[in-house]
Amino acid sequence: MPDLPFELSVEEVHGLREQHDDVLLLDVREADEVATAKIEGSVHIPLNTLPAAVQMGQFAPDKNKRIIVHCHHGMRSARATSFLRAAGYGNAQNMAGGIEEWSVRVDPEVPRY
Repeated sequence: MPDLPFELSVEEVHGLREQHDDVLLLDVREADEVATAKIEGSVHIPLNTLPAAVQMGQFAPDKNKRIIVHCHHGMRSARATSFLRAAGYGNAQNMAGGIEEWSVRVDPEVPRY
């Protein structure tokens, strides 16, 4: 497994998504937050249900898949990234600044809240 940095900027994430179809963007916010704003193509699993989803096999991508995790500002996604790395997903990375930074620096069409 490559030794990927723990965190990526929103611009780096945007570039990766444009270059690679196989990047999984994981949104660990709550359902009401996703209803307010979301990044197209992201998979939604709230942080509090992620461990069970992994344990039960409901979230079981290839262990080598590049997973970029985001939340509102980057705190919950950092916890999720640490959990995923400990669970064997060594290519999990945190999107610094979360969807807030994405809205400001990449896609102003995504609502801010």
